[in-house]
Amino acid sequence: MAGMTITEKILANHAGRKRVEAGEQIWIDADVLMTHDVCGPGTFAIFQKEFGQSARVWNPEKIIIIPDHFIYTQDAQARENVNTLDRFATQQKIRHYHKQGAGRDHGVCHIILASEGHNRPGSVLFGTDSHTCTAGAFGMFATGIGNTDAAFVMGTGKLWVKVPETIRLVFKGNLPNYLMAKDLILEVLGRIGVDGASYMAMEFSGPVVEALSMPERMTLCNMAIEAGGKTGIVKPDDVTKKFLQSDSDDSYEWLHTDPDAAVAKEIIFDTGRVEPKVALPHSPGHVKSVTEVIGRPIDCCYIGSCTGGKTEDFLRAARLLKGRTVKITTNIVPATQSVADDLHRMKIDDQTIADIFLSAGAQIGPPSCAACLGGPPDTFGRLEGRQTCISTTNRNFPGRMGSPDSSVVLASPLTVAATAIAGHLQDPRNYME
Repeated sequence: MAGMTITEKILANHAGRKRVEAGEQIWIDADVLMTHDVCGPGTFAIFQKEFGQSARVWNPEKIIIIPDHFIYTQDAQARENVNTLDRFATQQKIRHYHKQGAGRDHGVCHIILASEGHNRPGSVLFGTDSHTCTAGAFGMFATGIGNTDAAFVMGTGKLWVKVPETIRLVFKGNLPNYLMAKDLILEVLGRIGVDGASYMAMEFSGPVVEALSMPERMTLCNMAIEAGGKTGIVKPDDVTKKFLQSDSDDSYEWLHTDPDAAVAKEIIFDTGRVEPKVALPHSPGHVKSVTEVIGRPIDCCYIGSCTGGKTEDFLRAARLLKGRTVKITTNIVPATQSVADDLHRMKIDDQTIADIFLSAGAQIGPPSCAACLGGPPDTFGRLEGRQTCISTTNRNFPGRMGSPDSSVVLASPLTVAATAIAGHLQDPRNYME
């Protein structure tokens, strides 16, 4: 009998079974349910309609509520969404409510889940956000679900799930200093397309992945959904333990794929042959090497979001920008308050990261999703008119960052920083030693 993949092992454990196989429909127990200000109100309404106005959630310790998408705005509807979260969290005695100004870290939900210790190897996380798959970087099954499914989990702690096939993506060779995880996942999308992993677990492996930091692994897994994936996943290892500050093998379930496990497909990438990548409008799968599009006009730059707003992302961009000046509007948006604090605390030589950005002429916004999902007119960094923005975000559909007449080019923080310096689309290698 063939072995199992890490995804199959996690789902088997949560179904109370010794074994599951791809394609099976099974009931599984959830460890965590996450929702935010966009989908939370709808989920709460369905929960109360189906379970009753006075119903209690299945476990208030395992529900995490994080307002993050439209929080720094005066828009009445956006504010009411957050007020709805306030009322529900109070009524249900939700312990993990990460609201700004409440004395705990706040910001983008996927980064908060990691930094606040909610991501546990071997566990199951459901979230009302398609990029919940970010957490798969911790060796767990993490996937986005709709409001109706979320309401069911909220009331029962269970969900009916189809076991996904696995596509293994192996990165071999060395990772040059001009590449980041964003380039790697864009390389994948360019190779297999936006439907090349439909309802599959995208398992990232190989020596290059093993050498990546946890934030970079999170970027890889985050964009699994852009290939149609059910989730992205990386086996947990010493890098994971260090991030979790855990020395114990007993603290979590340290699962891995068996050598003889059946996978639907395996694709091997020679990382040394990969160039910096961009995804042109209007699809994450419209991928080009940056050398093919150098000089393309760009109106503004954006470094932030769950794929580009982590401390490591800003460190890499700041090293490129130090001592230089941006030629076009450049917006810096930390993913969380703790990341924002890092910008003012961490230094490169004699300057803080924040000072480097400000000295270069960039603007720094408050920690949130900000313009990643467009947002109300007063959202920081929101695109207007026919602007073209190069961004570290994860989607470039029409209207994604604001006006439906605008365009978004996806790239790594290094490529965005190089473009800010040049004033047009640029290869980061032209500014690196």
